[in-house]
Amino acid sequence: MINITNKRAASDAAGKHRLKPAMLAAALVLSFIYAAAFTDNICKAAAAGQSDQKTPVQTEFSRLEGRWIRPDGGYVLELRNIRKDGSASAAYFNPRPINVFRAEVSRKEGDIRLFVELRDVNYPGSTYTLQYDAAADLLKGAYFQAVQGQTFEIVFERVK
Repeated sequence: MINITNKRAASDAAGKHRLKPAMLAAALVLSFIYAAAFTDNICKAAAAGQSDQKTPVQTEFSRLEGRWIRPDGGYVLELRNIRKDGSASAAYFNPRPINVFRAEVSRKEGDIRLFVELRDVNYPGSTYTLQYDAAADLLKGAYFQAVQGQTFEIVFERVK
């Protein structure tokens, strides 16, 4: 009889433990769902707050974001993610992609300026030094063609 009682106690204890993993799993799932929803709301709130907190410099510089084309040859310059420090993501196409080593936006003497350096085959350090003409919505300036060692006056128009 002692054996039967011990078996029943062991059986009852095992039954209690069988429920615990299921309850634990349900609690974990609910915790993950709550955490995901909570995190999503925080991210949305942060993103909404960030969009309202752009500095004037960011807003001015971001006016350059988009696709620009040189009408004299169809070369395309694409600017995006211009940051407060003036660094920017840029792509250049002739018509295939050409590696952009760096792109920087700055303010000098009241003007918004853009400097782009290309480093690729046939573009070993060729550069664009441009100024934004807000009234005409153009990028104007000089293109230094490193292979020929020549500088050309050029204009980029915004692709609409």
